[in-house]
Amino acid sequence: MSADSSIIRILCVDDHPLLRGGITALVDGQSDMKVVAECSNGREAIQQQRAHKPDITLMDLQMPEMSGLDAIIAIRGEFPDARIIVLTTYAGDVQALRALQAGARAYLLKDQVHKELLETIRAVHSGKKTISPQVSYELAEHATDDALTKAEVEVLRLIAAGNANKQIADHLGITEDTVKGRVKNILSKLGANDRTHAAMIGLKRGIIEL
Repeated sequence: MSADSSIIRILCVDDHPLLRGGITALVDGQSDMKVVAECSNGREAIQQQRAHKPDITLMDLQMPEMSGLDAIIAIRGEFPDARIIVLTTYAGDVQALRALQAGARAYLLKDQVHKELLETIRAVHSGKKTISPQVSYELAEHATDDALTKAEVEVLRLIAAGNANKQIADHLGITEDTVKGRVKNILSKLGANDRTHAAMIGLKRGIIEL
């Protein structure tokens, strides 16, 4: 058995070099863990996962080339036992649920990194799952909500991009009345006052991305 057999080996995936540097400094100050590799997008994350087979992977969600969510799905498909901790600025319940369903073992907000990261790494390494309190609140808050259908999500995405009903109808190849019906459902399901409010809720909860 090597002298490093008890060290938790960590892969850090984030497109912000300053954040990666801060995490590396924080982690490498610990006697029981070490960052073995860093990368800046989901595609690189898959390659580094294969190369290093880390004990823990810290994964951002919003990244160029390939998102963290797609990377989680790919990594877990190839390495079912991979232990992935999401590090993100987004507390949205829908995005968190997608990540957890994809196989993430923890969901941590970046503003809590200095307080919670080391404890979260050790917890996940020991087989536990953990979620930031704010994210837990968001998940509980919307647990019984009616989810938007795929068609409604597409309309909401086009609303957020600034399209009027006629433009949405033309883009999707449906009637304007159909669009109006979907908009009505969206407002009702999200508890939104108007289209702009619905778009803001959709972005905040991670239902859509711009």
